[in-house]
Amino acid sequence: MDTTGLILAGGAGRRVGGRDKGLLLWRGRPLVEHVIQRLAPQVDKLLISCNRNEAFYRGLAAVTVTDTRRDFQGPMAGLEAAIPFVDTEFVVLTACDTPQLPVDLVARLLQPLSRAGASADISYAHDGEREQYLCAALRRSCLEDLGAYLDEGQRTVRHWYRRHRCCVVDFSDQPESFCNFNRLSVERAHSS
Repeated sequence: MDTTGLILAGGAGRRVGGRDKGLLLWRGRPLVEHVIQRLAPQVDKLLISCNRNEAFYRGLAAVTVTDTRRDFQGPMAGLEAAIPFVDTEFVVLTACDTPQLPVDLVARLLQPLSRAGASADISYAHDGEREQYLCAALRRSCLEDLGAYLDEGQRTVRHWYRRHRCCVVDFSDQPESFCNFNRLSVERAHSS
């Protein structure tokens, strides 16, 4: 499939003491490196959205983007910044703090979007307990209204998704793949 992978690493890191989550160590390597290892083989092109430590991230991906909006306005601002660099039919979003992503993430997310007569433009993972809105596949055409949504002062991922035809993809067979590192204490417990 004609797919761009976008790793969102542009957050303020409020829940991890203001640190850059992508650079937190897990098993001796930055979280973002684990995400790249999982995602890169599944996509045609890889982008990283980051708002600091750009030199480090540029060493990991051919293209990095920074938010055009000020003050860390969330993952949708990172997606908006990537729009000029998405020239594929689909874009797959992931966060920089999910180092155990499924090795079949992209294939499973794209399946409902790419079959004949597809009735969805966005698909996102469900781990059996909760929605994983930042593990999603989108048609590039969905991105056309994202700037207007953000201009309205909106920031919530799930609310923007609801403006489009969405479907949920069941990943309850591998819920551990969506463990993320949103607390510094978790990072310390799992880092080496």
